[in-house]
Formats: sequence, structure tokens, C-alpha cells
Amino acid sequence: MEAANIAFVVISAAMVMIMTPGLAFFYGGMVRVKSALNMLMMSFISLGIVSVLWVLYGFSLAFSGDNGGLIGDLEAVGLPEDITTVDGELSGTVLAFIVFQLMFAILTPALMSGALADRVKFSSWAIFVAVWVTVVYFPVAHWVWQVDEGWLHKLGVIDFAGGTAVHINAGAGGLAAALVLGRRIGFKREPMRPHNLPMVLLGAALLWFGWFGFNAGSELAADGTAAMMALNTQVATGAAILGWLCYERIRHGAFTTLGAASGAIAGLVAITPSGAAVNPMGAILIGLVAGAVCAWAVSLKFKLGYDDSLDVVGVHLFGGVIGTLMVGFLATEGAGLEQFGKQALGAGAVMAYSFVVTYLLALLIQRTIGFRASEEDEVGGLDQVFHAETGYDFSQAGSGSVGGNGTIPVTSVAVSGEKKVDA
Repeated sequence: MEAANIAFVVISAAMVMIMTPGLAFFYGGMVRVKSALNMLMMSFISLGIVSVLWVLYGFSLAFSGDNGGLIGDLEAVGLPEDITTVDGELSGTVLAFIVFQLMFAILTPALMSGALADRVKFSSWAIFVAVWVTVVYFPVAHWVWQVDEGWLHKLGVIDFAGGTAVHINAGAGGLAAALVLGRRIGFKREPMRPHNLPMVLLGAALLWFGWFGFNAGSELAADGTAAMMALNTQVATGAAILGWLCYERIRHGAFTTLGAASGAIAGLVAITPSGAAVNPMGAILIGLVAGAVCAWAVSLKFKLGYDDSLDVVGVHLFGGVIGTLMVGFLATEGAGLEQFGKQALGAGAVMAYSFVVTYLLALLIQRTIGFRASEEDEVGGLDQVFHAETGYDFSQAGSGSVGGNGTIPVTSVAVSGEKKVDA
């Protein structure tokens, strides 16, 4: 059975890994065309930075030892042999856990990038990611998941797969950084519509697929709890789509593609902390509430004036809070006011810590090396400035020139490829 569990966790880790490129597509399709590649890279760079830091010291700070329930120690720096071996043999169980948790650490800072779209210096973002996971994510992961040692775990807060450590953490951090950076040029005055909705749906689909590994894999065993978590993940997500679209139809008069994709993510976020503790009917209720409330919450940025570019606050912060709180009343075991109070304390503590530390970190970067791109770069688009590329090469479509024999080659681009016809 141990070999089966190791295989299950490794496969789940691979599914969680694909969520970061999926997030890149989801966010990349939502921005304007001039900064599409930059948005993709803001997610993708996390795969490089956090993977290295996790081996160097990240796993150690999150899961090795304990210091007052707040953070681990440095005994596992570099992942020495005494951490990864048992009786002289490599431990598949330990190594599978290490790689699985790594994927969570990679995804969490990438989630924040959506709040800062269109206006961040890429080099500063890379530094921000490295420091943020060190001072925010690694400690919070210890609070929530270090068994019998992290202070939220000892308190009895239910967070099966990351409602606090991932989504509330990223949502509060994204809000703090967005407040430091300020609004995009033209916010509330110019249209900032998604440039590629099919890409958004593709990203949402990849996220949905990977989320089965994210949620079910958190059981770390191929058993009934993992299967129930997978079922609840599916039904909560479906219910959230319906909740979002119903709100959207009533409020705005249409069922939008972007709304369906966003509703799915809201449901996935909300069921993350609670899915192993509720039954399928509870999962449906959580999804419906998350879909409708998150659809309402995304409008707050226009009312309150903060520029959360791609609705990280509305979807991840609100969705994470909804899932974390509702399990206090819907859990099949131990539900009640006492558990609700624990859930509220856990959500509030992570939110406050993440917001304050992220705000200070973003402010420090802004006042030293600069965090926000220049006005000229922002208006012109970040793709060429930071990556020397563009997402789409329109120059090759519909171009023509007079040939040496006097004919004019006419190029037409079809779905199946490129055809050239001489007139």
C-alpha cells in the first residue's frame, strides 16, 4: 500500500505543477494583448525561483522542527541524507511529500500576480517572489500544516488543502501589494477587457484538472477521504459556476464566458479547506455561496477604488474565507460555534499577517529598486520592454509583396495552417 500511496502523491504533485502554467494561461488571457507575455512570465518565473529556494531552506522552515509554533528550524537545509533516507534507503514517502508541498509553494505567489497585472517591473517581481515566500509563505505553511506543532494546527483549524495558507494568504498579499503599487493608468476610464477568452477557459480547465491533485492529493494516501475530496471538488465547482452565472444574469443581464471561468475558480478555492470535512450536499452549498458572493466581491474594487487587476481579492481572498468559515458549521464532525470561532481566528490571523508583511515588503521594494514600471513602459506594454517579445506576430498575416515576375503573392491564414496563392 505504501508504494501505491507514493505513486498517488507523486502524480498529484505533477497535477498541482500544471496548475501554475494553467494559472498563467488564465491570467494571460485576461490582460490586454500588449502585456500578455509578461503576465505569463509572472507565473512561470515562480517555478524557477521557488523550486530552488525550497531545497535550499524552504522545506526546512516550513516542515522541519518547530519554534513556538511559528516557524521551523534549519535542520533540513539542503535536504540532507538524514531527512530523505530511512535506514539508509531513500524514502519515497518523504520525497513525495517534499515535492508535493513544493508545488503549493510555487503556486501561491503566482496567484498574487493577477492583482498586479500590467504595471510591475519584472526583475522587482522576481525579487518580491523570493522574499515573499521566505517571510510569508514558509511560516504560514508551518502554522497550518506542521502536524501537532504549527499553532493553527494545534488550535484545531480545519484547512485540508490550503484555504488559509494558499488562498487567503495570496488574496491578502495581493491586495496589500496592489495598494502599494496604485492603480493602472486609465483604471475606471479606459476599457481593459480580456484579449483572449479561449485562453482564459483553457487556463481554467487546466486549473480545474490540477485541483484534483491539489485537493485529493492532500490526503497523502489513496483512500476514501481522497475520493470524497475529489467528489466534493467537482460538485462544489459546478455549483459555483451556477451561482456566479445566476448572479451575473440578474445583475448584468448576461451569462459570460469570463464569469463561468471565474465561478469555477471561486468554487475550487472555497472547497479547498473544507472538502474533506463536509458531505457532497455541503460541498454544493459552499460552491453556490462562493460563486454568488465572489461575483459580487469582484465589483468592490470599483466601489472602493483599489485596482485588483484580475480579481485575486474577489476570488481567492473571499473564496478562501467563505470555504474556511462555512466548514465551521457544515463539517460532518465537530461543527458548531466553537469550530466556527477557530476557523475565523485562523482566517483572520493569516489575513492580517500576510497583508501587513506583504505591504511592508512591497513598500520597501518600491522605495529602493522600484516595484512599479514606468508610465511609458506601462502605456506601451510590458512585453517588449522586459521580454523583447510579443505574444502575437500580426506582421505575418495578410502581408503581400510584388514578386519578381510581376505577380502579387496573397497570403491567407486558415485555421489548419498557412496557404499561399499566386494571383
